[in-house]
Amino acid sequence: MLKRLVLASSNPGKLREIEALLAPLGIEILPQSSLGVGEAEEPHGTFIENALAKARHAARRARLPALADDSGVCAHALGGEPGVHSARFAGEPRSDARNNEKLIALLADKDDRRAHYYCVIVLMRHADDPEPVIAEGSWAGEIVAEARGERGFGYDPHFFLRDLGKTAAELEPGQKNLLSHRGKALRRLLAKLKEGA
Repeated sequence: MLKRLVLASSNPGKLREIEALLAPLGIEILPQSSLGVGEAEEPHGTFIENALAKARHAARRARLPALADDSGVCAHALGGEPGVHSARFAGEPRSDARNNEKLIALLADKDDRRAHYYCVIVLMRHADDPEPVIAEGSWAGEIVAEARGERGFGYDPHFFLRDLGKTAAELEPGQKNLLSHRGKALRRLLAKLKEGA
């Protein structure tokens, strides 16, 4: 089993979630920024292509196995947007607040508020790994106009889970990791690793 990984992200929320999910396995997670690795370009139109690009970039620069995820929220009424553009939906510099404002504004006249989070996680053992381990997960909810909750990040304060009567930002971290797109994807990835992938 792997002992050290570089995480191809500088997002502190992702780092917290992934560290919590991998902690029981004793895998040391090094954020790419701690190794002087800058962010990769994400020019692709699909989550899988962006995740592969990020993992390859981090593995090459850090000379370590690399874990990358590409994830976002996809609103049904907007044809899947923001999708791969979730982090920069309102442009640069990145801002969760402005991204949420834009999403709420675009959905203001829509009856269909359904949305889902989607995540692809890629593990590359080295930069030229011909068999990256890939797993995905999704999490269904709906977008609400009023922010609720202090936890989470990104679109979590507006991502409402009708069966729980809460937004993702109102969930305890452990509960979120159990239910979330990223938690599902990471558990599937770990299952593949245990199977010898």
